[in-house]
Amino acid sequence: MKIGIIDADLLGRKAHRFPNLACMKLSSYFKSKGNDVELILDYDDVDKFDHIYLSKVFSDTVVPDGILDSQNITCGGTGLFYEKAEPLDQEIERCRPDYHLYDKWQAKALSEGVKKASLTYYNDYSIGFTTRGCFRKCDFCVNKRYDRVEKHSEIAEFLDSDRKYICLLDDNVLGFKNSKEIINNLIETKKRFQFKQGLDLRLMTSETAALLSSCKYKGDYIFAFDNMKDEELIRKKLMIWRSFCSKSTKLYVLCGFDKDGRYNEAFWKQDIEDTFERVKILMAFKCLPYIMRFNKYEESPYRGTYINLARWCNQPSIFKKMSYRDFCEMCASSTGNDTCATVRYAEMFEKENKSIAEKYYDIKYDTSLDKSA
Repeated sequence: MKIGIIDADLLGRKAHRFPNLACMKLSSYFKSKGNDVELILDYDDVDKFDHIYLSKVFSDTVVPDGILDSQNITCGGTGLFYEKAEPLDQEIERCRPDYHLYDKWQAKALSEGVKKASLTYYNDYSIGFTTRGCFRKCDFCVNKRYDRVEKHSEIAEFLDSDRKYICLLDDNVLGFKNSKEIINNLIETKKRFQFKQGLDLRLMTSETAALLSSCKYKGDYIFAFDNMKDEELIRKKLMIWRSFCSKSTKLYVLCGFDKDGRYNEAFWKQDIEDTFERVKILMAFKCLPYIMRFNKYEESPYRGTYINLARWCNQPSIFKKMSYRDFCEMCASSTGNDTCATVRYAEMFEKENKSIAEKYYDIKYDTSLDKSA
């Protein structure tokens, strides 16, 4: 059979720099059965295949009308079914990913001027899960169906010895009872590795901090600070972490989300203040915030402030040098327009919430003790 694979996010998003693991496993499986497998690079080509498998990770990725209703197509992924997405059949799940599935697309991208460095996850990383699941059941997360963290696979199942690095997609590896064994197994590969989804800082212990900080980690260590109710625990765990590790550390900062759906003026004001406060706390521990905006922020009267916060915090080279006010003023001077949107958003929020602006607009990251600066 002639099998087509569609990575819907690859075709439907302007920038997509991470391969779809399900697509690579499907490709590996069907090739092992003697089928001709090809990554589809244009929706106009769908009629050329006996059967098509489409995977979609992001819910806002656009798929052309009629594609999902085609009789010769099987669809899956969180982008279509969110937490109810069906897992791959175990026989497919156990396949080593086909790391060459994207070769033709890469050649085309490079010929069109895409930088090779931006394709590193397609070429340099072995990608997989060692554990699956999480017990947190966060309202905003696709993993609500899980009750615990369970072992998923051995590293050998997805390891390509020719690739320099390992990328883990585990949902909450520190919630697994034998997480230290997994980390030691990764260390034994002698390859640098990273947990792409981040690690649960609330589960940090001195033993884990010592182990993680001493390994050959690739990139920033990534945790999360999603809710101010965790402030005391986050401070306690960051103290443990920083007693062992002075390397670059980043925390996802979720904003614009309310589990009770109270998206009113009082919520938006408090959420902005809480976001600034979490940023300030992370500054104190020489950590970098990464603003994650829940899509409801689009409905906020302070939508512009959410945009400004993300632009300020999510560019470390700027965040380390400038306060929020400095950043907004810099944007105005670079455009030569004193009424640019960045400044307008900042001034509007300050006018309506003077006490919050006075408390946070001028706070600055101190690089004097930051070894990653």
